[in-house]
Amino acid sequence: MADAEDEDIQRPLLRKFTDCYPLSKNRQRPRTGSDVEYVHQEGHYRVSTGEAMLDSATVQRTRWDLNYREAAIFLQEGENNDKFTSHPRSKDDLPAYMRTHNTWAQLLMMGASLLLLVLAAFEEPAIDRLLLPISAHATLELVCLLILTVELILRFKWLGPEKFVKHVRTMTKAVALVVMFTEAVVVIIRQSNHIRVTRALRPIFLLDSNYCRGVRRFIRQIILTIPAIVNLLVLLLFILLLFSILGFYLFSGVAGDIYFQSFNQSIISLYVLMTTANYPDVMMPSYKRSRWSSMFFIIYISLQLFIFMNIFLAVVYSAFINIEKKKLRDLLLHRRAACAEAFHLLVSEQNPDLVSARHFEGCMRYFRPRMSRLTIYLIFKHLNSSGTGKLTLEEFRDIYSSAALKWKKRPSDELWSANFKPPMNTALSALHHFVKQKWFDFFIYGVIFANFIWILIDTARISAAKQRSPDPNEYSWYIDELSFIWISGIFVAVYVVEAVMKILGLGPVVYFASGWNNFDFIVTFVSLVGLSLQLTSGHFYYIIILRPLRVLRLFKLRRIFRDVFGTLFILFKRMLSLAIVMLLLYYFFAIIGMEAFSSYTSQLVNCCRNSTVEGYYKYNNESGQDGYYYLNTFENIFISGVTLFELTVVNNWWVIMEGFSIVSTPWARIYFMIFYLIIMVVMSVVVAFIFEAFIFRIQYRRQMLDNQDLEDHSIRRVHLLLSRAEIEMCQNTESSLKGDFIRDRQQGVVDSTSGGSTIDLSSLSDQFVCYQGEKILNKDELSLKMYSSEVKKWIEEDLRSRSPQICVQLPVPSSDQTVQRASSSSAYVV
Repeated sequence: MADAEDEDIQRPLLRKFTDCYPLSKNRQRPRTGSDVEYVHQEGHYRVSTGEAMLDSATVQRTRWDLNYREAAIFLQEGENNDKFTSHPRSKDDLPAYMRTHNTWAQLLMMGASLLLLVLAAFEEPAIDRLLLPISAHATLELVCLLILTVELILRFKWLGPEKFVKHVRTMTKAVALVVMFTEAVVVIIRQSNHIRVTRALRPIFLLDSNYCRGVRRFIRQIILTIPAIVNLLVLLLFILLLFSILGFYLFSGVAGDIYFQSFNQSIISLYVLMTTANYPDVMMPSYKRSRWSSMFFIIYISLQLFIFMNIFLAVVYSAFINIEKKKLRDLLLHRRAACAEAFHLLVSEQNPDLVSARHFEGCMRYFRPRMSRLTIYLIFKHLNSSGTGKLTLEEFRDIYSSAALKWKKRPSDELWSANFKPPMNTALSALHHFVKQKWFDFFIYGVIFANFIWILIDTARISAAKQRSPDPNEYSWYIDELSFIWISGIFVAVYVVEAVMKILGLGPVVYFASGWNNFDFIVTFVSLVGLSLQLTSGHFYYIIILRPLRVLRLFKLRRIFRDVFGTLFILFKRMLSLAIVMLLLYYFFAIIGMEAFSSYTSQLVNCCRNSTVEGYYKYNNESGQDGYYYLNTFENIFISGVTLFELTVVNNWWVIMEGFSIVSTPWARIYFMIFYLIIMVVMSVVVAFIFEAFIFRIQYRRQMLDNQDLEDHSIRRVHLLLSRAEIEMCQNTESSLKGDFIRDRQQGVVDSTSGGSTIDLSSLSDQFVCYQGEKILNKDELSLKMYSSEVKKWIEEDLRSRSPQICVQLPVPSSDQTVQRASSSSAYVV
């Protein structure tokens, strides 16, 4: 298989960025020019300059390099789930595309977008010490907008006018840029601020950045659930209006009942009652007149809260499940299509069905620029399950999962202390077996539980001591605490001894590879520092609050608790996306709230006289009996965020709404009602994806693992043997990678999720080195395993429906092979 030497003069099969185009339905013949002639030969148009064909090695290397770039772009589009409609289609579009997708350019866009958001803290209304002059913040805004405009111009260049206009996110960004740029110029010219509600659109630029793909997907899921819940929302509002009419006729004549005096007030009261925030206050005036009036409120709450709200959540959950599965299907098929496009750019006319190691390396140089040659070769060898030295299309389709493997030399199966001199090696070996005993763990759990009991007793004792102290700022209770510090010292000493024994027995590498061990070490270290500070300085007494953290280890004992914590780990990235979505949603409403209500801040004090919320806004500096709700304002971006969070929690949110509606206008209620409605939808989606993740974990454990713990099977490990010759080839940068050295897979590869291996390192000769690739399986990969039968149907349906898009007929793989490569983590060959 020594064909690498002549690969420079082999022509690529497809050359979309070069001067040779295939004759396919979706690609047109290149436009001719005066200085070139297009010659039809063997199904392709080739460029002819006079009598000589441009087939030199230099030209072919240039063509291959362009193909490597485009293949990497296809793989990135598959990885990021970007549509192929935005793919650059010519060599002229490539520079603009590469500039906008450059890491530094993306970081610059991200920085400009974040700076735009942060400017809200320095613009009116703002904290006095943060307020910037108008010319300063307006100039900064213009600079950020100019940076984003340059990126948009480059995007226009490689998308073209037609695709640019049809791309919704891009057009939204363009319109927002024009509006905000115009406003910033007007502010600089006038040197004064005006009502700028459009500042609420600034999150659009952050959402468009490359690093917020997960946030965009979460927002897309929220939007996709809306059609499923619109009908139910209409039903909720219909029941609300029906009971509002009925309540108006029943209770408008009740003396002292201010909740149903008018039809408008009836609607508002029942809207708030749907959140239970004003119950039972809203019922009591009519309940005083007739006990039977309670049936009206009981029936309304039962229908709206206990029935329709739960149905609402069930509908959201059902829609979310369908969206999740559809997203998984679309992502799988999109990545398969991206791999097919990239594959066809890496095969040559001489080998139209296979990708060589040389061309695979060329593609990976652009797909993973920081990846070493050794890692690229390890990935290539792992992909090449057939052991032929060249990749088929089905083998190539596993590139996303394989490229995520972290490679290193596999550590020896021997104990880390095996090479120590006696008696140290014997002692550490005995310590290793000692700390691996079950009873040792249970002893530590018993100590932790005893520590927890002592913390409860100690906290109750300190609380009683503080209550006896006449001065709340006096720390005499702390002196009393020091007399019992020796008990805390015993527990901390046990934890320190445990950590030292495990580090010496298991070895530092193995010990710190465990997340629970890292958690234990950090808590033990902090506890030790806190204990030392307690003895030396009273200013650090608050360190003792960290002691209860170790009690979290007790939850590892029960499987249900492990499932809960495991679900949190699965949801961590999505929780991060959720947090960003909530912050951006708060930002949007905070800007609107500041523009609408910041001028009423001072009017909230002692407002709302002769209303149901008068006591909440009462301020009496002499008696100190305040209602405190006058502090919930929109005077700056930070206070606005706190106010919106209080509205999210729902409890007494109507008090804030009524306060602003009284000091400003009754129409202000619309702002608060819309905010609650949107938050209700968002939080329903949040609950749905927490349910889905937890139920998925339980189902996966039962169906795939026979009720074993998921943590023991969620890590994919691959072991590869490389000969010294292969390693030397990877280190020699002057030559290209070759597949000649690849041995049969059964002799060199073990792929598993259990961490086991059939490779005995002690039996290997010095001519081989074992490398271990490792990655944590994400939820999508686990889903592909659990839904393997459906995955097979998805792929078969896609193969039947997909029209030929390439000019070369490729063999269609069997369904078993497609499923194996669709979910690489579901097929482990030894």
